Amino acid sequence: MEQVAVVAIAAVLCAGVVKPRAKEIALAVSLCAGAVILTGVLQAAGEVRALFTALADAAGLAPAVLAPVLKTVGISILTRITAALCRDAGEGGVASFVEVAGSALALTVTAPLLQAVLDTLSALL
Repeated sequence: MEQVAVVAIAAVLCAGVVKPRAKEIALAVSLCAGAVILTGVLQAAGEVRALFTALADAAGLAPAVLAPVLKTVGISILTRITAALCRDAGEGGVASFVEVAGSALALTVTAPLLQAVLDTLSALL
């Protein structure tokens, strides 16, 4: 987390200095910092996915149950980052549409999981 903090603070300072004169460059600095931070986080995400897969195997859950959960988490993270970048660029309207689209996609991805839960409940009754 220290590396994330250092990259983030450096990017905020650089963007803060540049923003009054060139908003586009400040946005580019933010995007680059985000890419560096996400690259580091994606490495850890692979370990988390392996842990969730091992836990699902131990609990006897099918991969079809775990996949929608992981996809939904990914969609929510990407939606939040994209909306924040749109707001930073002064496009609040686009950010709102991104958030609505992310919510709709999350519901779409979780639909098979909801169907599996309903099927399981029907079989129990």
